[in-house]
Amino acid sequence: MISEDALKQALQTVKYPGFSRDIVSFGLVKEIINEAAGVKVKMTLTTSEPAIAARIREESIAAIQAAGARGPIEVLIDIQAPAQAAGVPGPQGIDGVRHIIAVASGKGGVGKSTVASNLALALSSQGLKVGLCDCDLYGPSIALMFGCSERPTADENDHIIPIERDGLKLMSMGFLLDDGAPAVLRGPMVTRYTQQFLRQVAWKPLDVLILDLPPGTGDIQLTIVQTVALTGVIIVTTPQEVALIDARKAASMFEKTNVPVLGIVENMSHFVSPSDGVRYNIFGAGGGTREAARLGTSLLGEIPIEIAVREGGDLGNPVVLASPQSASALAFKNIGQQICNHIGL
Repeated sequence: MISEDALKQALQTVKYPGFSRDIVSFGLVKEIINEAAGVKVKMTLTTSEPAIAARIREESIAAIQAAGARGPIEVLIDIQAPAQAAGVPGPQGIDGVRHIIAVASGKGGVGKSTVASNLALALSSQGLKVGLCDCDLYGPSIALMFGCSERPTADENDHIIPIERDGLKLMSMGFLLDDGAPAVLRGPMVTRYTQQFLRQVAWKPLDVLILDLPPGTGDIQLTIVQTVALTGVIIVTTPQEVALIDARKAASMFEKTNVPVLGIVENMSHFVSPSDGVRYNIFGAGGGTREAARLGTSLLGEIPIEIAVREGGDLGNPVVLASPQSASALAFKNIGQQICNHIGL
């Protein structure tokens, strides 16, 4: 007879639909009854979508069978109504903030923080009050991108006062760590810091708060979609298929949690040779356009590869400020205008 540990390991291969975490780490599996007559698994699931429970049941049975279990396999799922449906508050806004927009990506290295920083500045240039929260606790980069080394302080109400730079209100783990110091955090601490950055920072008044999310679909993203009423999310990708596959997963997560996808930004879209004006599609062509069509959303913009973008991020002077008439800066400003039109600002 297969061991209970083997059954648990088998269930750890089953991912919650739309997320990178498995059903065991999510705490869905409440009891495993392993007897000679068969296997019975009891789960509790909070959802309003019956298809999610059906998929988890089907994949759990397949995983147990693949692990070598013999005899009948029964997966019992107790489906409970979501908290908000039971009268308990679900995702909430942030005091004094009109719109909250997340900037996300399925994988690292696609320039998500570059997009978030320059989009925040593009929105600010239109006269809006804008904040930028670096939610990537393990790999914060906003402090470097804005050349900030200040430490945040607190007001009389014990709220964190965000750093102000270039007309923006900024918060990042990078302001709290010494240079080169890692953020060594486990799950509960990650949730705590994320909530502090969102709820205990003196953001107000803001027209827009941009959330620069870490790559992927992990704990931080889950905490945010469950607790924060997002206006929408922007998905950042590069043109090649390996990035588009992960962008697809990120978009799917937000769609499953009823967060509108405002559009796709294709970063590092192409390179235009300054000597002869020839365009080179280094990472492929048309990926962002095809993915936006597949997701039924808009391609908000194509950001070219320019030295000024890299220099701006390294020197703490983003390209929208450093080279406002460059092709990339104009693309960011156009994206900002589209976002304003979309949310009615």
